[in-house]
Amino acid sequence: MMDLDPRHYEHVTINDGDIRNIVQSYLVHNCFNETAESFLACTGMKQPVDYLADMDKRKSIFRFALEGNALKAIELTEQLAPNLLEDNKDLHFDLLSLHFVNLICSRKCTEALEFAQTKLTPFGKVHKYVEKLEDFMALLAYEEPEKSPMFHLLSPDHRQNVADCLNRAILAHANLPCYSSMERLIQQATVVRQCLHQELGKDGPPPFSLKGFLKN
Repeated sequence: MMDLDPRHYEHVTINDGDIRNIVQSYLVHNCFNETAESFLACTGMKQPVDYLADMDKRKSIFRFALEGNALKAIELTEQLAPNLLEDNKDLHFDLLSLHFVNLICSRKCTEALEFAQTKLTPFGKVHKYVEKLEDFMALLAYEEPEKSPMFHLLSPDHRQNVADCLNRAILAHANLPCYSSMERLIQQATVVRQCLHQELGKDGPPPFSLKGFLKN
């Protein structure tokens, strides 16, 4: 489905300062601190008060989670954002599960079982975690867990998702936006266009497609 004709909006003027703020928001959100510093220096923008606050620590936490070193990510998170994981049990479970999976991938099955019994089993008292626990524990039954039906739990995409959730939670704990301005703009455009499409049907604009928009 084709996107809107660019001629419908190319006359709309966008302030350069707004564009720069959007770019800066994306860089800060994703902890690209060196790039963000270069961007600020090149554009002459004022450095926001909360610009460098805890960014290096947040970057380290994100990297450790992404690499599967969840225990280190948990340790640093508890230092940076006390009580965050205590209050967010879902995130805490996901991080502990990353460590369990890392042990499985390292073929340390005995250690993985002991870790599950001490750290993961207590979550089984809450119904919503039971099925998740069963999926993780089932990995122990396979000599090659990468080929099991639960292979997605070992994937980089799964670690990326947990790391992203952790990053957003830390930002929220610091009363900062959970999503960058760029992400929120795309989310808003998607919802608005979907509503217009549903309300106006074939007479309205098609649903928003970022991939289609970037091709124009």
